[in-house]
Amino acid sequence: MRSEKSLTLAAPGEVRGPEGEQQDAGDFPEAAGGGGGGGGGGCCSSERLVINISGLRFETQLRTLSLFPDTLLGDPGRRVRFFDPLRNEYFFDRNRPSFDAILYYYQSGGRLRRPVNVPLDIFLEEIRFYQLGDEALAAFREDEGCLPEGGVDEKPLPSQPFQRQVWLLFEYPESSGPARGIAIVSVLVILISIVIFCLETLPQFRADGRGGSNGGGVGRGSPVSRGSQEEEEEEDDSYTFHPGITPGGMVAGGSSSLSTFGGSFFTDPFFLVETLCIVWFTFELLVRFSACPSKPAFFRNIMNIIDLVAIFPYFITLGTELVQQQEQQSASGGGARTGSRPCRWPSSE
Repeated sequence: MRSEKSLTLAAPGEVRGPEGEQQDAGDFPEAAGGGGGGGGGGCCSSERLVINISGLRFETQLRTLSLFPDTLLGDPGRRVRFFDPLRNEYFFDRNRPSFDAILYYYQSGGRLRRPVNVPLDIFLEEIRFYQLGDEALAAFREDEGCLPEGGVDEKPLPSQPFQRQVWLLFEYPESSGPARGIAIVSVLVILISIVIFCLETLPQFRADGRGGSNGGGVGRGSPVSRGSQEEEEEEDDSYTFHPGITPGGMVAGGSSSLSTFGGSFFTDPFFLVETLCIVWFTFELLVRFSACPSKPAFFRNIMNIIDLVAIFPYFITLGTELVQQQEQQSASGGGARTGSRPCRWPSSE
């Protein structure tokens, strides 16, 4: 009998001998029966067999390997070509530290954990060699945080080098440092846009008739609005004897409407900040569209559709305000020409 000190217990149900130690089949009487029957094809569930991994021997039960019959070790027909009849063992010239995790996969019922001292690429090769299956490989890659195999085909990249670089820069933040910087800028712009949208709904920041003749950016009930109304009343009283005429001889109503309209909407701080945000969103969307590998796939992406719909209201509002401005200019311009002719005669005398 071998002393207990000469063997190291590797895991429940298996015994591992020291590296390079010569062991005869008599040391493992159960393995002799397992190996002689056509390479471990015995029918007894308690039958044990010996697996030699580059000089390091493991002993396990046959029923443990039979839990996964579609694998290399679980299928007697597949593992028989690795059987050594002289030693009554299966010999594999493979990575030794990896086999601890491979054997634990059978003993735990399908739990695959990579040893910390085994590189990822080597362990992936071991999984493929022992034919653990696509499901086990996919689950392991997911646990390791790796992209699934075929991920490049699922997310194609542009063929042109410059186009590919731009696409990675704006679409994949994890690809490089500048890509992360652009992603951070996009997030900050989104947060600023949300804050501006929320502030515009507050009464103290909401303008009465934005784009009209009452001014913009200040509520009617605020001190600034009351002061401006008092100034307008004083101006109206100062021109009581000359209604509609400014010191320059132009009609007061037309010139004030133009100046008020020009400073109410397009000079509103909220509008300016919102314009900067929309400019960034539009620029990013156009760059991503021009660099995308597939234009139809770009429009099939729901996130791109949301980005496109999100910027449309701004341009609709901008177009509406521009049309209203042109109408105001036309109406005020005609009134100024009509009222200025009789007003300039006294000054010419």
